[in-house]
Amino acid sequence: MTDDPSRRKVLKNSGALAGATLLSGLSGGRAAAQATPRTDDTTPVVDLPTGGLRGSTEGALSVFKGVPYAAPPIGALRWRPAQPHPGWQGTRDATAFGPSAPQPYREGGDQVLGTHGSPPFDEDCLTLNVWTPGADNAKRPVMVWIHGGGFISGSGSLPNYSGETFARNGDLVVVTVNYRLGPLGYLYFGEEGAGGNFWLTDQLAALRWVRDNIAAFGGDPDNITVAGQSGGALSVAALAGVQPKGRPLFRRAILQSPPLGLKIPTRAESLQRTAAFLDILGAKDVAELRAVPWPRLIAATFEMFGRTGRWGYWSTPFLPVLDGITLDRDPADLLLSGAGTEIDVLIGWTREEANFAFALSQPYAAATKEQVLARARDTFGNRAAQAYTAYEEARPGARPVDVLMDLIGDDLFRMPALALAEGRAARGRPVWAYQFDLPTPAHDGRLAAAHCLELPFVFNNFDKWSQAPFLAGLNPRIRDGLAATMHASWISFIRTGDPNHDPMPRWGRYDRESRTTMALDSVTTAVDDLAGYWRRLHQATAR
Repeated sequence: MTDDPSRRKVLKNSGALAGATLLSGLSGGRAAAQATPRTDDTTPVVDLPTGGLRGSTEGALSVFKGVPYAAPPIGALRWRPAQPHPGWQGTRDATAFGPSAPQPYREGGDQVLGTHGSPPFDEDCLTLNVWTPGADNAKRPVMVWIHGGGFISGSGSLPNYSGETFARNGDLVVVTVNYRLGPLGYLYFGEEGAGGNFWLTDQLAALRWVRDNIAAFGGDPDNITVAGQSGGALSVAALAGVQPKGRPLFRRAILQSPPLGLKIPTRAESLQRTAAFLDILGAKDVAELRAVPWPRLIAATFEMFGRTGRWGYWSTPFLPVLDGITLDRDPADLLLSGAGTEIDVLIGWTREEANFAFALSQPYAAATKEQVLARARDTFGNRAAQAYTAYEEARPGARPVDVLMDLIGDDLFRMPALALAEGRAARGRPVWAYQFDLPTPAHDGRLAAAHCLELPFVFNNFDKWSQAPFLAGLNPRIRDGLAATMHASWISFIRTGDPNHDPMPRWGRYDRESRTTMALDSVTTAVDDLAGYWRRLHQATAR
């Protein structure tokens, strides 16, 4: 890179709103659950206001799977805000995951992640899963994980996102969530008095369920951290804007690679996307669309890629909407004002985010300098040539596609994440920043430190990622050492609001003087103003 930030301490890794309006009745007026566990031999059983749950014992943990947190969004509830679950009689079996949200699926997945969501799929998908060291009165810190997946894929039941390691190693209660994806979660119809962002109403319903019920699983409802990656991290920011007064739904937020550079569509822009989707299916309105079986809705996603994609931009056929009801501002702004300022924030990105989507693409490999300059003008205007040269010089031997990938990564992830850190630092609000730098040798090194690569390090569960091609060839000693360091930092932040632990370099808060960013690599280093050169380059254009 063109800048050479000074290094401080070094350690070589070794060894180890409307939501309130729309969902005000979501708790159904029921009293919060109390920790009243029962035991049938070694089977954990909890009693909730909605009914009993019988889980399973996995090692030293009690696990409850497929727990409904809202009514099935089927029939007349398709494209409606999440509604209260009516409950059940007796004790419900909670030993098997519920279906994942409907999504595109290809056996074997892709050449980067492999699979990111597997059958069974069903619209009746609004369930969550709980891992706990004990359904008791211990009041443990709680981690709620919101998966990413480009708003079209993923599941809280993926082995990748198992809460086992965090619950076991951190003495935490961990919750993973399924929510509506793709057309079922993100289409907007502009109906009179109705909002969109059904995905957000789902997540809000899940958080309210956690607040009202997690004590029965040994968790502390007043010490909740919401964490997410990619689209899930953007969700975390959006949820900051629906914090109720008096008793917030969560205290801390972890945002891993949030795509805060996305332009969130207005109502009118979202309706244009909806019109394209209706046209694909030959439907004239939402009433007709409600009668279409969900597999046809998901199949139409592939054509939506073609209709909404632009050269040099990450493809996102479905997006949130600024509907003025569930979401009235850019999600990043919600962590800079109102109740969002009271949340402790850990935020970061990977060094080569965009390599995930572009590095293995043959068409993009053939990109010309002229094409990339044209794309750079969208960001830098008449300074595009200067910016192109800066990116080219920073990566010796760079091809036009390498310049393009670095530009996209900065536009979509790194620069807006830094802007959020800057904004919070200016307000004196807690924020810690990191950059994940460890490259993968997979695919001849072309992916480098790509989007999603930090995930198995955060969860420290490489045995759950055996199907992921992008992990091939990592040195086990370096891999496991960095994973131990990162996993412990995340646990520390969830428990205390501070990611520091021994042994690792001191990780200072990001402030306007030092701009400390933790560089996570085979050598873990706290760096002052790590991306300062690029931040100033982009800020000069913004002015």
